[in-house]
Amino acid sequence: MPVDSQVPDFLVRLWELLTFWRYPPPAIPTMRLKPAGDDGDNALMMQFFTWEATHPEMSWWRHFETEVPTLAAMGITQVWLPPPNKAMRKQGQGYDAYDLWDLGEFYQKSTIPTRWGTKEELVRAVAAARAHGIDVLVDAVLNHKLGADRPEKFMATMVDPDNRLVDLGPPKEIEASRACCYESHSHANLILGLDRSQYSSMKWTHEHFTGLDWDHRTRTKGVYRITSDKHKGWSKWVDSENGNYDYLLGIDIDHRHPDVRQDLLEWGSWVLKTTGGAGFRFDAIKHMDRRFLLSFIKHVRQTLGRDDLFSVAEYWSSDLELIKPYIRVFEGLVTFFDVPLHYNFHNASKAGSAYDLRRLLDGSVLQFRPDDAVTFVDNHDTPPGSSDASQVGPNFKLQAYAVILLYGSGQPCVFYGDLYPNKEPECYDPDTAAGVKRLIAARRLFAYGARTDCLRAERNCVGFVRAGAPAPADGQGKRARPGCVVLISNADAPAVPEAAGATSGAAAEGEQKHTIRVSVGSANAGATYRAYAPVSSHDEMVRVDGDGWGAFTCPHGGLRVWVREEDLPEEPESA
Repeated sequence: MPVDSQVPDFLVRLWELLTFWRYPPPAIPTMRLKPAGDDGDNALMMQFFTWEATHPEMSWWRHFETEVPTLAAMGITQVWLPPPNKAMRKQGQGYDAYDLWDLGEFYQKSTIPTRWGTKEELVRAVAAARAHGIDVLVDAVLNHKLGADRPEKFMATMVDPDNRLVDLGPPKEIEASRACCYESHSHANLILGLDRSQYSSMKWTHEHFTGLDWDHRTRTKGVYRITSDKHKGWSKWVDSENGNYDYLLGIDIDHRHPDVRQDLLEWGSWVLKTTGGAGFRFDAIKHMDRRFLLSFIKHVRQTLGRDDLFSVAEYWSSDLELIKPYIRVFEGLVTFFDVPLHYNFHNASKAGSAYDLRRLLDGSVLQFRPDDAVTFVDNHDTPPGSSDASQVGPNFKLQAYAVILLYGSGQPCVFYGDLYPNKEPECYDPDTAAGVKRLIAARRLFAYGARTDCLRAERNCVGFVRAGAPAPADGQGKRARPGCVVLISNADAPAVPEAAGATSGAAAEGEQKHTIRVSVGSANAGATYRAYAPVSSHDEMVRVDGDGWGAFTCPHGGLRVWVREEDLPEEPESA
């Protein structure tokens, strides 16, 4: 269907619905979740940064390299790193994208390194990760640019920010910093012998963009659509929020322009070959031309011979219905962060015992299409004061992690901020970190086999059983893979006086508990189960009867992961 600015948006949506009415095969089974040669079970992603992340003694890439052995031992198989490109300012996180082709190699914006380090440090860190069985995902910021080098004058039309399809006046000439000529030709780079044009010679002008939010001539802020005979208006293939959500921030890239397409397609293959990256995390896809993004993924797969290329997209919405059309049109080549599930966790932490845990997965990608879901609890955008402040409270964070890590569906992603100390007002808590590490260990050791959901009758205590699995066919002496029983609660827990001396995870005298009869199967008849997480509580014990049923407990407002006594490591791992 040829689409131009004269075709009404509703016809575009109707054509897309009629064309992509079927869902493609799910994405995760066809994607690489671990480096080749691994058995593929219980792969685990980690987001290795927070918004304000810095290290006091070394670059971030060097910090990542030093942590690689620890991450590998924990069971991390994928790491999502922050955008590696040069930002508009020295300490920019990279989402303020200035030059995608500068990975910390050229003197631009008063620096050679990015906030995160130099290109050399990045390449070395990724190589170390691969050597330890960890794939690295490159954060691709393809929607916009910031930090242009010189002003331009051009025609633009101010539009209603709440409905970008409505013009607020006629086109007029404005002045804005639009051109990106890049500074690699500067005197400093000439002295250093550095030449960015070896990678890309494209010089960006206003012809390569669709919109912006600032008229420097009149000092007026607003949403402007660039207007000329060469411009086609907003892309039709973006989210329909605000009438048309092509414009998000900065200077919005026009992915229909042939020069733009060529430059970005070449960058996609180049950045993976250059860094050793294994896949992409795509930023802000609801604002991007989805036809281009699909072409980008197919191009990289074809040019690199990577039919198993892993890609995960950020479509930030709590409404599953808005994500469903994107699942259909991306042909099973993209997974999606499960933002609806994150908001369920957030809402559960706010509501406390008033939240019905039987509805915890409702409206999530995990429930609807588990093999398209990348599940997470929090990320760099959710702490207080951030753009999407929706942090999961400490009263429910470990319960949420127990779900994504042990449930057995989707690809879970743990957050650096929940494991490592970080700046205020971000989210580190030492007790939470210890609990998350314990749950990661439980995933590696015990979260195998078919899952049985149970306890649907109780609004404040739900759970599931993992049955365990036989040893791999080519296991060469590997033992069978154990299962577990997982219970989570959001019931009100009574305050325990400090003098009582209760420790986190241990059975405190007088502690209120749920006691639930659960079937672990006849194969486990007579077995003894011990509490493994959130911290080791081996004094808590359940004996399973001859029919495979046991009375398992969970403290009010807490969680328990129960495992067979015989499956416990000889030396229980430290939390």
